[in-house]
Amino acid sequence: GGAMARMGHNHVISSKDVQGILLLHEDIKRSRVDIKLPTMSLIVDEPQQRSTEGDDFAAEVPADAREGTRRNLLRTEVLDGEHFPNITLQSIAVAGTRARPELTMRITIKEVARDVLVMATLQEKGTLLTVKGEFAIKQTDFGITPFSVALGALQVLDQLKIKFSIVCRQQ
Repeated sequence: GGAMARMGHNHVISSKDVQGILLLHEDIKRSRVDIKLPTMSLIVDEPQQRSTEGDDFAAEVPADAREGTRRNLLRTEVLDGEHFPNITLQSIAVAGTRARPELTMRITIKEVARDVLVMATLQEKGTLLTVKGEFAIKQTDFGITPFSVALGALQVLDQLKIKFSIVCRQQ
């Protein structure tokens, strides 16, 4: 965002180190989700991930720019990865159907918790469960100051779109 937005680019932040438990009960309301996302495992603008997100993410981001963005992401003012090693997501209510669960998730970032409604889809194939969905959060709701430079002429927008695809193995 900002007057110099055309000088910047959209980011894709991903992780391959999501940990947690999905307890899927026959009565969907008795299901539960607990997820821990280590902040230090976040990957910024991985080319393969960017290529799946469409034209707004078509430009390749040089390695030094990716590392700079990652450093900014982990700064004290943003995620403060040194003092807050995890982002957690915990279901506090589950509704909907098995194939289309509606989850009220308590998201905690830097010890600030907010409840967010998450609409998801669940696909079962053998012993694998794939859960996909998306939702939005505002950084300021979690006490995070969105990154900006040049007195806000170039800035990360407050609202972030979160998309997820998590594969679970039944045990």
